[in-house]
Amino acid sequence: MSELPPILSRWFKARGWTPRRHQLAMLDAARAGKSALLVAPTGAGKTLAGFLPSLVELIEQPADGLHTLYVSPLKALAVDVQRNLLGPIEEMALPIRVETRTGDTPSDRKARQRAKPPQMLLTTPESLSLLLSYPDAAQMFAGLKTLVIDEVHAFAPTKRGDLLALSMARLARLAPGMRRVALSATVADPDLYRGWLSGTGDLDTVTLVEGDPGADPDIAILLPHGTVPWAGHSGRYAAEQVMAEIAAHRTTIIFCNTRSLAELIFQDLWAVNEEHLPIGIHHGSLDREARRKVEQAMADGRLRALVATASLDLGVDWGDVDLVIQMGAPKGSSRLLQRIGRANHRLDVPSKALIVPGNRFEYLEARAAVDAVEAGERDPDIFREGALDVLAQHIMAMASAEPFRRDALLDEVREAAPYATLPAGTFDRVLGFVATGGYALRAYDQYKRLTEGPDGLWRVSHPRFVTQFRLNAGIIVEAPMLTVRFRNGRSLGKIEEGFAATLSPKDTFFFSGLSLEVEGVKGEDLIVRATARPARIPTYGGARMPISTNLADRVRHFLHEPEQWPRFPDDVRDWLETQQRRSSLPAPERLLIETFPREGRHYMVVYSFEGWNAHQSLGMLVTRRMETAGLQPIGFVSSDYAIATYSLKPVTDPRPLFSPDILEHEFVDWVQESALLKRAFREVAVIGGLVERQHPGKRKTGRQVSFSTDLIYDVLRRYEPSHLLLEAAWSDAKARMTDVGRLGRLLDTAAQRIEHVALDRVSPLAVPVLVLIGRERVAQGTVDDALLIEAEALVAEAMNER
Repeated sequence: MSELPPILSRWFKARGWTPRRHQLAMLDAARAGKSALLVAPTGAGKTLAGFLPSLVELIEQPADGLHTLYVSPLKALAVDVQRNLLGPIEEMALPIRVETRTGDTPSDRKARQRAKPPQMLLTTPESLSLLLSYPDAAQMFAGLKTLVIDEVHAFAPTKRGDLLALSMARLARLAPGMRRVALSATVADPDLYRGWLSGTGDLDTVTLVEGDPGADPDIAILLPHGTVPWAGHSGRYAAEQVMAEIAAHRTTIIFCNTRSLAELIFQDLWAVNEEHLPIGIHHGSLDREARRKVEQAMADGRLRALVATASLDLGVDWGDVDLVIQMGAPKGSSRLLQRIGRANHRLDVPSKALIVPGNRFEYLEARAAVDAVEAGERDPDIFREGALDVLAQHIMAMASAEPFRRDALLDEVREAAPYATLPAGTFDRVLGFVATGGYALRAYDQYKRLTEGPDGLWRVSHPRFVTQFRLNAGIIVEAPMLTVRFRNGRSLGKIEEGFAATLSPKDTFFFSGLSLEVEGVKGEDLIVRATARPARIPTYGGARMPISTNLADRVRHFLHEPEQWPRFPDDVRDWLETQQRRSSLPAPERLLIETFPREGRHYMVVYSFEGWNAHQSLGMLVTRRMETAGLQPIGFVSSDYAIATYSLKPVTDPRPLFSPDILEHEFVDWVQESALLKRAFREVAVIGGLVERQHPGKRKTGRQVSFSTDLIYDVLRRYEPSHLLLEAAWSDAKARMTDVGRLGRLLDTAAQRIEHVALDRVSPLAVPVLVLIGRERVAQGTVDDALLIEAEALVAEAMNER
């Protein structure tokens, strides 16, 4: 093992620390000139391990200029890492500058960083891509020695990972000696990530370093004082119990799966916070300054609890956090493990966590997640070919930096793992789109962004296209937003335009922990004032987190293995035993479908466990087939575990409704007719640069962007249906928004493995999904009471042994 420079050894010794084996192994890999993937549990000192070789090199060979580039998926993580790095550097009085560069960084500092970069720059994939679009990029990155990618599992298989992989390929050309380092605590298949990190798939170029296992986490499932609820997904029933846990610990993070739920849980906790303990809220739609104040308050130990979303999932280290609470089911063992790691951020101290399941199915899911964590089982990551809209954005970035030759750029792009097998013809289609907009749009000057000169070099056609590109570049495309402001101009954050459209003056909603009354809309601002009146919770669009296939499989096994049931609470066990007597339980290799009448309607409940997103799509398709079959469907509802349809006529044989050809015919028609494809097209059009969100000095409203993309979408559908962006939108709509892969696997074998049970009344297992029907017809503010009444009636009917 390598030895540390004396100044670093003294620093470790002064703290009573000894470098961990994996930290020194990372230093060995660096001294051998090898790239490395470090997989180590939370609290193992991964960040220090990633930066240790850079500190050693800068101590032994001090130098100006950019030495180490650190990329993280979250702005908050970059800021946190900077804070934690500056401490040791200042204590050792090292002449090393560490700075962050994100979308929040002031423009004057960004300009100075390009002219005189620090030795260590902490950034995000989007900011790195923009840096590479400047003509001085070659000079800035020429001396780069190390690229460190933190929490690599969070974005490598996504479009942000595509962008980062393309940026790595460019960095490898600008700085041929650059080492690549990736860090993660929750990688299921290290070789997949080693191949992605190498760019070429050559695993020999990337050393795998594994950390020693840490203390086993201490995970409990909170049970209510009464019975486990039949319905719901938020765990709101446990507000007083959660508040008691907050009071009994130093600092608690309460994780919620959505921003809406975070706002709701914050209000519930505040309502029972009799000791007036300081509690904060943090999610991605809040104003930047509000988020930073909360982050600093946590870092200073001034908060007892923080309600948060995935905005704080990754890596942020607050030493006083001694409890993590997950509201609702975690949806995956890897996500749960990541969130648990925010507590007791030390390798030798168990991280303490509490899961609050929302209903009985979620209790089973929570138990499955705990078992998966204890077994060391991680959710698999699925890598796919690189997205073409991301490639289009990258080509424009490279053209903004300098003229390029087609063959040279294609070779470079193929050095990025997601594009390693990119056909030359596909690259030419993307290049043609960037240059002209495509066949149907090539007559319009506004799309003529690139020109090939007689020397064979491709150049940006006019400097204004470079300005437009830098204003609009980015991979994260949010739904159209309005800024929530007080009359004095103070911003609280953003809500989606669709939710804002449901609000009128004097309406109230909760946001940023406050009850707000709408005064009116002014341009892109929703003007509000504080109020004490009851309020609604903002809703946010987009796909929900689906239950992972691993957890779904474990839940299926729980249901079909009575020997597991003694581990469950009495009421959950009674629920399953009654279901077993009255109907059947879903077997791992069977698809249970129940049908029964109730109150003049006929219900069909399908227990497919493929996640809410896939079930939403399947519900649309099945009710279409029911309509064709004359069954007069009224509607459907979905959960992660089941679909329930209700109709005026009964389903006597469900098999024809689930044949695989539904994906070849009805699915295609449905997606093309629905708003789904238009939404996907809007995203790829923005990412690919076809539609700008901003012009110099002016930002388009979400409505204007939607209008522009809808207009272009209709033109392309009519005149160029094979257009590159329509192809990209279709791919997105299938793979990301509908979980079509899970849907396809389900339908391929559904007809052969259906177990149809015809009942005379509702079954116990059907109650959690049937209660959801009440949500569609109950007014805001009375939902919980009405659902409770409906649930009581369903439960009485389902559990009656008559």
